[in-house]
Amino acid sequence: MNSTLTPPTGLRFMKMHGLGNDFVVIDARDGVDPVTPALARAVGDRNRGVGFDQLAVILPSQAADFALEFWNSDGSKAGACGNATRCVSDWMMRQLGKDAVTLTTARGTLSARRREDGLVSVNMGAPILEAAAIPVAAEPMHLPLAGDPIAVGMGNPHCIYFVADAETVDVAGLGPQIEHDPLFPERTNVEFASLIAPDHLRMRVWERGAGITLACGSGTCATAVAAHLRGLTGRHVIVDVDGGRLEIDWRDDGVWMTGPTALVFEGVLSPAFLACA
Repeated sequence: MNSTLTPPTGLRFMKMHGLGNDFVVIDARDGVDPVTPALARAVGDRNRGVGFDQLAVILPSQAADFALEFWNSDGSKAGACGNATRCVSDWMMRQLGKDAVTLTTARGTLSARRREDGLVSVNMGAPILEAAAIPVAAEPMHLPLAGDPIAVGMGNPHCIYFVADAETVDVAGLGPQIEHDPLFPERTNVEFASLIAPDHLRMRVWERGAGITLACGSGTCATAVAAHLRGLTGRHVIVDVDGGRLEIDWRDDGVWMTGPTALVFEGVLSPAFLACA
């Protein structure tokens, strides 16, 4: 895919999703990265653009098979996006004729592979548990907020609440309040999870810069880590999100996330749209 931004050809893109967590993907390995905050906001508009939970830009990397950069629909940068990482890794494995790839993100070098059952796994790296690195302005294990949440970093900050029934939580009402709480200098993603079994969680999410989404890969990883740290589960769990099911395995080498991917369509952003963006 040639994504060079040169009128009148426009800008090529792909639309992907992992469990309904949807992405616009731009392959910029052969040209200059075209994405700006204004373009991310324009493309992210579900009425006037394409719409996405996150935008992923594929970039060249000297240290790995490729690099990824992530944007939110509000035009802010997203430090990590697990489901987009799995989707793009699946596509790159097919492009390169491999069953495993490495990639660089703001987190460093990550690895991904396709399992025999066709699902794609990505190692999201070790969880970040130090307050300054998350970042959060309090002791992460027991934040001074109603509900006793826990903070975990996965290249982006997460605030996880364990509740009796995640289905009944007012995510739309509580999510933005917690996202912008002064405890989180870079804002935060917010997860609400309930325990189904010692190896099974139900989770709903409010994503920083995106709002309610059907799934959040990094948030699912953070929730699994938090559940184990609180003594609720082991290190290998199934997590049901609004869009389906993810498998999380916190191993010595990092937190592995496994689930399905989908390439929905390919398209071209018109020169007229790009000029207005």
